[in-house]
Amino acid sequence: MCALKIDHSIVPKDSLVLVTGVNGLIGSHVADQCLKAGFRVRGTARDTKKAAWVKDVFDKQYGPGRFEEIVVKDMAADGAFDDAVKGCVGVLHTANVMTFSANPHEVIPPTIAGATNCARAAKNEPSVKRFVYTSSSTACLTPQPNKEIVVDKDMWNQDAIKQAWKPPPYEESRAFEVYAASKTQAEFELWEFMKKEKPNFELSAVLPNMNTGRVISVANQSHPSTTAFPVNLYQGNIDAVLGLAPQYWVDVEDDARLHVAALTRKDTAGERIFAFTAPFNWNDFLAMYRKMFPDKKFADDVQGLGRDLSKVPNGRAEELLKEMGRPGWTSLEESLRNNLEGVA
Repeated sequence: MCALKIDHSIVPKDSLVLVTGVNGLIGSHVADQCLKAGFRVRGTARDTKKAAWVKDVFDKQYGPGRFEEIVVKDMAADGAFDDAVKGCVGVLHTANVMTFSANPHEVIPPTIAGATNCARAAKNEPSVKRFVYTSSSTACLTPQPNKEIVVDKDMWNQDAIKQAWKPPPYEESRAFEVYAASKTQAEFELWEFMKKEKPNFELSAVLPNMNTGRVISVANQSHPSTTAFPVNLYQGNIDAVLGLAPQYWVDVEDDARLHVAALTRKDTAGERIFAFTAPFNWNDFLAMYRKMFPDKKFADDVQGLGRDLSKVPNGRAEELLKEMGRPGWTSLEESLRNNLEGVA
């Protein structure tokens, strides 16, 4: 695949960038796109076993010396990223607490601490020019089918915060709101950090919705995070997907490309970039599967799913993709084909 067009990058090619959570779905793709763009990458994981396969894959693809790993056992610990940022020109913080616990005390404080620790370490490293935070669509809103919501760059998911911090008992049904609150509060705290601490670097945030598409290494990652939903639907496991409400989707490689735009472009400083390709419900995926695999029998459409009617400012993200040499958003068919690698 051709490298992205990143003329006049504020981060010089061949310089070192840090990608936290590099073994995760988004983190591995962000590292991959940074390597494609000509940067060297240092990736963090909680232990050497989690990062070993990443180095093997990237060494084979880009040659030795382009990727290195470093262990950050606990991103919420003081000084967790001090060593990791040394010599880096850019930082892309994709790491997150992914326990999906319904207890806000187990998720929200360490997510905030991880983000602010990383930013503080970057502030203390003079070489860092840009800090990119992987936020979430849920930092703005919780999906509400059939309700028209106009999203803007100043919107925060205050309702999720309110729901997440309600007193116990912490029923499992609250886990999504706890996750949403963690992303809302962590991103908000980073913008507050910028106002109060005034570091030398500039901050950008990417807010992706549900990620689909290619997995860097199916052998090592299986189908992680939200890429499991299209696989379950393809295999007929309807009950495994119905808990996720209709919302927007984005191809994970487009998501990663937007991280590169946030890292390299002068005009993305201070932006919240909305990585929302298009709204969907599971019947849209089923219709696409029937087109893609006409000889395979799929489940009947699910009644009463509703539609995500949100209006989101995603035009800027598509414009960035085009300016980086892409045709625009990756199509749903291409993304699903890539998502089903090793399955279909």
